[in-house]
Amino acid sequence: MSRKIIVVGAGASGMCAAITAARKGAKVTLIEKNDIAGKKISMTGNGRCNITNEAMDASCYNSSARCRMAGWLKRFGTFDTIEFMKSLGVVTTSEEGYIYPISGQATTVQNALFDEVKRLGIKYQKSLQLKKIIPKENGGLLVKTSGDSFEAQKVIIATGALSGPKSTMSTGDGYYILKNLGMKITDTYPALVSLLSDDKDLPSEYGVRMMANVSIEEISGLLEYGEVQLTSKGISGIPVLQLSGEVSRYFLRGVKSVTAVIDFFPLYSDEEFAKLKDDILATSVGKTYIQVLDGICNHLIGKMILSRSSIIEDKMITKDDKQCLSMVIDKLRCVKINVIGTAGYLSSQVTGGGVCLDDISDDFEYTKVPGIYVVGELLDVDGRCGGYNLQWAFTSGSIAGSAAAET
Repeated sequence: MSRKIIVVGAGASGMCAAITAARKGAKVTLIEKNDIAGKKISMTGNGRCNITNEAMDASCYNSSARCRMAGWLKRFGTFDTIEFMKSLGVVTTSEEGYIYPISGQATTVQNALFDEVKRLGIKYQKSLQLKKIIPKENGGLLVKTSGDSFEAQKVIIATGALSGPKSTMSTGDGYYILKNLGMKITDTYPALVSLLSDDKDLPSEYGVRMMANVSIEEISGLLEYGEVQLTSKGISGIPVLQLSGEVSRYFLRGVKSVTAVIDFFPLYSDEEFAKLKDDILATSVGKTYIQVLDGICNHLIGKMILSRSSIIEDKMITKDDKQCLSMVIDKLRCVKINVIGTAGYLSSQVTGGGVCLDDISDDFEYTKVPGIYVVGELLDVDGRCGGYNLQWAFTSGSIAGSAAAET
């Protein structure tokens, strides 16, 4: 007799769990709060869907998850995700280790997952919000939603967290439900999110982009390289997103602000930069300060640096100004931005924190109430940009789906 399984949440982890369980012969019902399955998938990777990454490693996830990630990734890692995509009819391609659907469209993955849900005969119930899970005295579980109630032997919870509530209706209600079942919920925070600043001299609204190193003065060992975007509201770009989770955790301590430090010449050693500066100084006399800076950085960055140095940008450089110009150029290696917070869950790609992993078995089953599984973003797991969070969705969904169907 096939097991009766309910999966709540039709995102990447939920559909993966439902498909895996159904392929193993389980009778699966998939419940979704939205009217569209996989809505968040369609927005990932700037609409291209970075599925996974060839450089998959436990160190690419938050520190509280790393001790268990190696084991989970060994059971279902990059190769398994690529093979899973292939089983759905999705051909993938590698771009410097970043794995995408060859179509270049996130909707390819979204549609392929839901097409397989339908092909397997999984019962799909949309526009239903999970309200409560009740363990029954004689075994099994009762799932109450905003509409119908359902009974099952196993329930896999994949309702998502708090990120992107406007587009995905992810309001974190799963935390409340799981807390009522006795699960410990660690403090949550927005991750992979831009950082806000109250500095008044940042570039105009549309901002500028430059390759740079970014670090946080108050958090040692935190350094990221890539294209940084500065706007009138703050800083963003991949390197900023990569360190934003640590910044969010730092703000949880009650800190009011931190200082982002940007180096616009990260590929230059001190000796190479000194040589570059000598070359610039040698041809600077007779030019204005802004003309010199225009040759080595974005115009708006140059204007900001000169403003912070109290130098008129059209001032002509003389021989006596070379030392001053040297100090101005040095500032391009240490541009400080006051960070007062993050753009919040509305703009974050993932949610950090969540269900404590101590409450979850290696198969993602709740240790205190057998039959209840938790997967995806609800758990205290968040990864770097670059396919790591979708890999986590597929890893947790596949393992839980398989275990729920077999045990």
